[in-house]
Amino acid sequence: MRFRSRNFLGLVLVCLLGLGGCASIVEKASDKFASDLGNAVLNDDDPATVRDGLPAYLLLLDSLVEGQTPGDRKNVPTLLAAAKLNGAYAGNFTGDDKARAQRLSNKAFDYARRATCLQDAALCAAIDKDVEGFDAVVKADVNIDLMYGLASAWAGYLQSHSEDWGAVADLPKLEALLNRVVALDPQHDHGQAWMYLGVLNSVRPEAVGGKPELGRSYFDKAVQVSGGRNLYAKTLEAEFYARLVFNQELHDKLLNDVLAADPKAPGLTLINTLAQERAKKLLASGKDYF
Repeated sequence: MRFRSRNFLGLVLVCLLGLGGCASIVEKASDKFASDLGNAVLNDDDPATVRDGLPAYLLLLDSLVEGQTPGDRKNVPTLLAAAKLNGAYAGNFTGDDKARAQRLSNKAFDYARRATCLQDAALCAAIDKDVEGFDAVVKADVNIDLMYGLASAWAGYLQSHSEDWGAVADLPKLEALLNRVVALDPQHDHGQAWMYLGVLNSVRPEAVGGKPELGRSYFDKAVQVSGGRNLYAKTLEAEFYARLVFNQELHDKLLNDVLAADPKAPGLTLINTLAQERAKKLLASGKDYF
């Protein structure tokens, strides 16, 4: 990854110095760079390094997006990669700075929406439709990566705008996207779509419209399809389901399982490490919660 990143950065610098014929070269290289960068981040086991180092690469991805030819469908992979990394940073490394989290999640959602509009005109037009109209379009869609990229960015956007009732009203659209993704590919992204569905169904008690038991089944599905390697699903099951139903025994078991596990797994190392950090805090605060 380091070698490829240096090569790419060197290529960008050469082009900035005014050598001709660089535009098409950078365009071809940018998608691979964005993909490699995303993989490197996901496989890193030091969240502090990612937190401190990623902003520079977010700026680089922003520059790649800025330099794209408007309306070109070849821009989609870079837009989705930029959406994914901006959203990941917003959700995990902005701390209590809510304004910053909102800015980054806004950008992530904008990138994902732009990618959607480039590749899938019907889905793009449906984003602003009512829930029924949106659901009808999604049920006929087969663009898994695009729908999942849009759903992930939308989830981060809704998380950072949880006090905006207009934004929260779009939760059924997010759920429709995730349901379509798991229907087409239950194992997509190590079961992360199941994990999102688990959270969506466990944020409210059953008495006020929540579906916590369904949420629990989704968390368990996320763990199952990842071969037990998705530790974040267990952490969120403890935080959202076990706490919601006041099941301390399950809460502590899930979190202790997370802490005892090896966090290293292809594509999951970073989120597993973050899951263990979160698990420690939840175990400590659980003493006062239950």
